[in-house]
Amino acid sequence: MGISASRAEEIDNEADAENARKVEAALFIAGRFLGLKELVSLTDINPILLRKILDDLADKYKSSGIEILKKNEMWKMDVASEYRDVVNRLATGKSEFTRAEQETLAIIAYKQPIKQSVIIKIRGNKAYEHIRRFVEVCLVNKKRMGHTAELGLSDSFYDYFNLGAGEEIAEIREPGSPESDNSQKEN
Repeated sequence: MGISASRAEEIDNEADAENARKVEAALFIAGRFLGLKELVSLTDINPILLRKILDDLADKYKSSGIEILKKNEMWKMDVASEYRDVVNRLATGKSEFTRAEQETLAIIAYKQPIKQSVIIKIRGNKAYEHIRRFVEVCLVNKKRMGHTAELGLSDSFYDYFNLGAGEEIAEIREPGSPESDNSQKEN
């Protein structure tokens, strides 16, 4: 005795829904762009079906506070651009990077390209660990130059912080600092 056509369709629909949930979960937790090859290895879904699922998810989130971004055959789940200000206000608490790491990354972003030895002089020996972590998560490119290395921002940095590639990093001053007060008077 075989499976009825309606039962077979039900099983297929359940499998499709399960595959969509796998892809959705992978995109949600990654927080960065994922390529087709990486998504296939994470989800064990064939590439043709995976592309359809990605298109379906993009349609599903089209009118929500979340969107599926596609760039150079890579996909990422992110907060819809019109709601990023709201989320940024909520995200002022605990962050993925410590304050010291954030300060090190800010210096690299502002002064790039910059020698690693200069960062170490400014930030101290702990910056070696910060730089290692930034290179691991692909936010910073590190190129050997003699006894030191040259550091610069990677394309992933711009994706991570939702900036246009090569967009100039604005100088940020603490509120209430003399430089901040002068710049407000000039405007």
